[in-house]
Amino acid sequence: MIYREGWLMEILIKLIASFFYLGYFPVAPGTLASFVFLLIRRFLWPDRPSLWLELVLFLFLLLSGTWASQRFSQSVNRDDPRQIVIDEVCGQALAVVALPSSIPNLLMAFILFRSMDIIKPFPINRLERIKGGRGIMADDLAAGLMARLFLEIYFSFL
Repeated sequence: MIYREGWLMEILIKLIASFFYLGYFPVAPGTLASFVFLLIRRFLWPDRPSLWLELVLFLFLLLSGTWASQRFSQSVNRDDPRQIVIDEVCGQALAVVALPSSIPNLLMAFILFRSMDIIKPFPINRLERIKGGRGIMADDLAAGLMARLFLEIYFSFL
């Protein structure tokens, strides 16, 4: 990959798009990135997360991830390269925003999000048609929202 901005920009784009190079892991890089994100979140907020800090983190991941995904996919001339896993991280982040950080909660969110992301039920599957960085992120954000919806339904019965 050669970018006009130079090697430092190339490293930054790879770092963000692959979530610290986890996207280069040979087996299930998206699942790994989602899991590592949850470990980081649990470490940052072992009890109840700070909603404002979590929203700022999510917005940073979303904006930088969309930009880096666009740039990375253009550089390799592919719509959604497997090395891009920041979209899975953003979807997982959306599924757990303001969710108490208990291990059962995070495990349920992880399983629900990965299931929705892999199965891609309607209307999530339609979002894969969107091109560029926004398209790369869209289906995972929808999977995160759907996972969160299922979590909210589950918690409403407790």
